[in-house]
Amino acid sequence: MNLENHYKNLYKESVRKISSDNYEIDNLIESENDNRFGITLLVRPPIEIKERIQKYIQEIKKIEPNQYYYPNSDIHITVMSIISCYDGFDINTIDLAKYIELIEKCLVAKKDINITLRGITASTSGIMVQGFVKNNELNSIRDVLRKEFKNSNLKQSLDKRYAIQTAHSTIIRFKTALTQKENFLQALDKTIDYNFGHFKVNKFELVYNDWYQREKCVNKIHEFGL
Repeated sequence: MNLENHYKNLYKESVRKISSDNYEIDNLIESENDNRFGITLLVRPPIEIKERIQKYIQEIKKIEPNQYYYPNSDIHITVMSIISCYDGFDINTIDLAKYIELIEKCLVAKKDINITLRGITASTSGIMVQGFVKNNELNSIRDVLRKEFKNSNLKQSLDKRYAIQTAHSTIIRFKTALTQKENFLQALDKTIDYNFGHFKVNKFELVYNDWYQREKCVNKIHEFGL
């Protein structure tokens, strides 16, 4: 996949839909009755990159203050949704030790993963930071995870929603109608190549999480050093 083209096309199509008010408002984002949970393998950028993201967020927030903006604690890059969030998932019904063992098996070889976070893209539900990986190591890990989980009898829903191939990070979600839509879209255009920095991945986290990866709902299951 050519990520540059993928992000660019996603942005153009999403902005076109947002412009015509064809975007998705998340009505569950602040609901106390949202019971969608799952387990995810993820990467967290270092604090200096998170601070650059927050600096960017503050500028957008001046235009659209009533949207949902990710705090530093919740910013992440999904490696793989092992069990995609669904209503009623009970972590006590699975053997976590077996999940940890299988994932460790997939990560046995030393990996050199460097991620650059540069520019923004959009979907009909929010705004994302574009992530680029220097080599194909991240997707190689994903392919091994897919193969090993498929050959196991462990509960999983890998690629159930879509086959993840990017290294993006969602930073804004729409929780209400855009009141300054044109100014908002202009701000996105002006900052489309914003440079958030790059980092070397030194660990993965396996977490039990809600749909939005909110810190108050996330429990770390295991940390895998690379």
